Amino acid sequence: MALKLPIYMDHAATTPCDPRVVEAMLPFFTEKFGNAGSRNHRFGWEAEEGVDAARQHAAALIGADEKCIIFTSGSTESNNLAIKGAAYMYEKAPAGSRSRGHIVSCIIEHKAVLDPVKRLVKEGFDATFIEPPSDGVITADMVKAAMRDDTILVTIMWANNEIGTVNEVRQIGALCKQRGVLFHTDATQWTGKMPVNVDADNIDLLSWSGHKIYGPKGVGALYVRRQRPRVRLQSLLDGGGQERGFRSGTLNVPGIVGFGKACEIAKAEMHRDAERLSHLRHRLETEITARLDSCAINGHREKRLPHITNISFGFVEGEGLMMAVKNIACSSGSACTSASLEPSYVLKGLGVGDELAHSSLRLSLGRWTTDEQIDYAIEEISKAVKKLRTMSPLYDMHKEGIDLSKVEWAHH
Repeated sequence: MALKLPIYMDHAATTPCDPRVVEAMLPFFTEKFGNAGSRNHRFGWEAEEGVDAARQHAAALIGADEKCIIFTSGSTESNNLAIKGAAYMYEKAPAGSRSRGHIVSCIIEHKAVLDPVKRLVKEGFDATFIEPPSDGVITADMVKAAMRDDTILVTIMWANNEIGTVNEVRQIGALCKQRGVLFHTDATQWTGKMPVNVDADNIDLLSWSGHKIYGPKGVGALYVRRQRPRVRLQSLLDGGGQERGFRSGTLNVPGIVGFGKACEIAKAEMHRDAERLSHLRHRLETEITARLDSCAINGHREKRLPHITNISFGFVEGEGLMMAVKNIACSSGSACTSASLEPSYVLKGLGVGDELAHSSLRLSLGRWTTDEQIDYAIEEISKAVKKLRTMSPLYDMHKEGIDLSKVEWAHH
């Protein structure tokens, strides 16, 4: 069978909805369309049953009590509710200090964590942003060094969305527990791909999203610990008091049902998926690095997710590379910000130079990625890089053994 183009290798951005998820959702658009808050007739009861079942599946995926699951519109909202909600609830100003409390995070977090923390800094909180080593892994020792007596919250992602590296979440959680500090993790890339047990992993608050686990967009969840310790949050939305008062608003019943089904499937199939994707990614990386010199895999080589690889290609112009591989849907180290192309702040945070950060590809594989697609990606990327390098005088100098870092360039 002929390969269908373009091929999709951007599963870290979003995933297609699993047909089993769509099937579970469909009745809740037309037959069981009631408001889950309508308690006095069958339409409301059916909607509520759908939500309750989804809550059970979401809780089972992370080893939690179903009463700890708050449905949201996705990880961005979950992160905002966790970070701002905890900061406002637990703020404390030590004697003689103007600070409302101290938060620890990291410079390569997703913007959905960085921006809420920066907003809190403007409102009078203090924050320390850890700078990661070149392998991208945040350790408990780094967090410990960043903590202060007035630290109220640590927010560190479980796995990075651009490079796939996995942080020392369980150890960071244990440290926070010992110090009486709340620990939140943005687990958007991890949950549903790898195992979670919120108790064993020492997590107080955990965010994840439906559309990263083959569920619908616009729905996600926040885990909020109920005991040892009981975590309280100040809500960001006022209204009908839904979701135990944490998140007012009429529940998105079809979305929540789909999210629950996606969680159920992920729990059943994650080990098999992880093994298969790890094998495919290994072949992709091995073949590309065997065919091309001057390319580097970003992030830690072992401590990372099975489905994400981020490769920098030396002596290649980033925009040209993206155009040359247009039949492969992937993402670049270049994020388009207004009119200028800025290199990825994650790669820059690891100390990758602007040139290499610009010429990086993130390839993220998924449930329906095939061997044929991997073969195609290997061929197309290798061909594109070789072709672009024929236009690079710097690559010719590099092949001649000239150390480009020692070349003095004339400025006009």
